[in-house]
Amino acid sequence: MSDLQRALKACADRTDATLDGLLPLTDTPEARVIEAMRYASLGAGKRIRPFLVVECAKLFGVSETRAYRAGSALEMVHCYSLVHDDLPAMDDDDMRRGQPTTHKKFDEATAILAGDALLTKAFEVLAAPETHENASIRAELCLQLARAAGDKGMVGGQMLDLAAADTDLDIPEITRLQRMKTGALIAVACDMGAIMGKASHHSRQALNHYAHDIGLAFQIADDLLDVEGDAEEVGKRTGKDEDAGKATFVSLLGVERAREQAHLLADQAAEHLEIFAEKGQLLKDLAEFIVTRRK
Repeated sequence: MSDLQRALKACADRTDATLDGLLPLTDTPEARVIEAMRYASLGAGKRIRPFLVVECAKLFGVSETRAYRAGSALEMVHCYSLVHDDLPAMDDDDMRRGQPTTHKKFDEATAILAGDALLTKAFEVLAAPETHENASIRAELCLQLARAAGDKGMVGGQMLDLAAADTDLDIPEITRLQRMKTGALIAVACDMGAIMGKASHHSRQALNHYAHDIGLAFQIADDLLDVEGDAEEVGKRTGKDEDAGKATFVSLLGVERAREQAHLLADQAAEHLEIFAEKGQLLKDLAEFIVTRRK
């Protein structure tokens, strides 16, 4: 097992433990929605976004306990987006991360409420003094995550994605769509670590450029998995984009050019981290992992 694999596993385990503590079971009447929240967020996923928060925070000496709270809040937003994305009104998926989607495990109404509750819980966690003693930093974390998740970020990108089935998009348009839908939460993950560490403008810019490149590389890798991946290995239905007639990086560039572009982006991303020297090695390794993963 590589250093990166060990670090990713450790991050996933601790993120799960943090989420478990933030979403305790209850025997009160609202227990069902809490069970659905836990089902949607615990025990699965690569935890790349929390990993980015934690590793970027480490660059600036931030407490791991605080970094994991922020990373777990971001993961709640990511998981809420998956719950809603899987609904019949959106992508209508039955499987996610190798298990039934939340609306299949429970029901559509409970899934919608679980997604809503995960989103709002994320900001409760970020706004709490346990996340950072400085109220202005907590406010900045909330502000940047709200921007990344909202109409100019992930949600706006999802709206563009829904419209893409009826539109012939070109590469710049697909790039903008994916920068919003996928890249915004990846970018804010890096920025949240820097915000908590009171990083300089120069350092925040370097991490922003890194995040921009790995965000696009991540999406190209996803597009490749949708074309080449096995549903059982990937943990969700493949071939969706082609079935829906959506333009993607792969459909426009072809498989080989898309793969080359993903590796180019990963190399560029690593170059942006040179200012952090050996402290940025795991983040460099992550860039390569993103484009070679099989799920």
